[in-house]
Amino acid sequence: MKRLCLGKFAGMLAGMLIFISTGIGADTSVSSTTAKPSPEWLQEGVIYEIFPRDFSSSGDLNGVTAKLDELHDLGVNILWLMPIHPIGEKFRIGEFGSPYSIQDYYAIDPSYGTPADFKRLVLEAHKRDMKVIMDLVANHTSWDSIMMKHPEFYKHNAQGKITSPRPDWADVAALNYTNAALRQYMIAMLKYWVQTYDVDGFRCDSASMVPTAFWEQARNELTKVKPDTIMLAEASEPELLVSAFNIDYSWPLLGAEDDVLLKGAPAFDIRQSCEKSLKEFPKDSLHMRISDDHDETRTVNRYGLKGALATSALIFTLDGVPLIYNGMEIGDAGESSGGALFQKFDISWQTPKHPELRPFYHDLIQLRREYPVLCHSPVNWLHNSDETNVLTFARSDNKDEILVVINFSDHPISGTMNLKNPAGFAPVELSGIQNQNDRPLPTFHLNGYEWQIFHRTTVSSGSLAHRKISEQPNEH
Repeated sequence: MKRLCLGKFAGMLAGMLIFISTGIGADTSVSSTTAKPSPEWLQEGVIYEIFPRDFSSSGDLNGVTAKLDELHDLGVNILWLMPIHPIGEKFRIGEFGSPYSIQDYYAIDPSYGTPADFKRLVLEAHKRDMKVIMDLVANHTSWDSIMMKHPEFYKHNAQGKITSPRPDWADVAALNYTNAALRQYMIAMLKYWVQTYDVDGFRCDSASMVPTAFWEQARNELTKVKPDTIMLAEASEPELLVSAFNIDYSWPLLGAEDDVLLKGAPAFDIRQSCEKSLKEFPKDSLHMRISDDHDETRTVNRYGLKGALATSALIFTLDGVPLIYNGMEIGDAGESSGGALFQKFDISWQTPKHPELRPFYHDLIQLRREYPVLCHSPVNWLHNSDETNVLTFARSDNKDEILVVINFSDHPISGTMNLKNPAGFAPVELSGIQNQNDRPLPTFHLNGYEWQIFHRTTVSSGSLAHRKISEQPNEH
């Protein structure tokens, strides 16, 4: 559901839900714990979000299956399908309705296809070494859900009537997790999709609006069925990553990106956001790095093309797992927020406005695959001479070092960074995007929204040849 609608509720719920069943006392900081571990395929992954209705002209599951080879060639390894269940008709908004207003958790929307179609999609994705995670909407259902025959499953207002989670979410009804039978129903449903279709996990909508105790209970049961099942929280609540979720949304970072690129805040705010999260969240927490999804105006529309590229360079080189929203890799500028959730806006695959972006994103993904340091090492922020406009940081392990310089302003910047030993760094070239640097490190010169990535081997500080990612072997 829409990110901006959750802010007030997240803070309220955090106070009520923290430490319900994690075994941590209320006087102990969650940041002193260690986050729930994640399988390697998630840590080294790139998530690709798919809105099946818009992804193809057919707007169904077979339309997704037909493009699996293209997605595999792009390099993504985790497919997140937005809800595929039948959509409620009562109080429906728009012609098609929100996929987050669900009639039957056990069913597939007939307009999307059949159970056999979904089984084929998951099977074919697995053949290509891609995982499939489903969107789970646990907080609410449609008003004509089959679950309405159990009114005790729902929250009621003072007048005894079933109520919405929020006044502005009129098309959905709120579920009541104090009811033990509801919890068992939902857990059985989750196990059904894993056992019947072999899905690999769930992106959990409005996760902070559902009690943490339920998520922990569901996690325990899913692990018995498929040990490496992952759960992605649509939330930014430190306690959720202790025992229930593998990964959450990096909303604070997204907010900082918007502040910098839309409101003129200093680039240093991005660094401060990351450092603040590091202090607040459990050790080794994993965050999904986002700039674009179904709740946001397209990045190329929000930031402009150059700003969108600078932000992508950031989220693919920071720690965490980057997200690509369908069509992002061709610069799709169609509506993707607000009313778009309730209508159908096909992605213009045949006439991409920016054909150079697909090879750019392909090479960013290959960069992560070639250099595991980008998936497993902490971020080492480097001071520079103009932190109002420029971010500089490095990632290093016992094999490789990656250096990143990004100008988040719209004008040229020259400066220097606090890099003690610049010897041996060579610029990394990404297909379709040429950012030239004619100044020796640690100095830099970047045009507006320009960025540069450098690499050197850790074991040798000797001079390295200019490297092109598309020419590197895939070691993983």
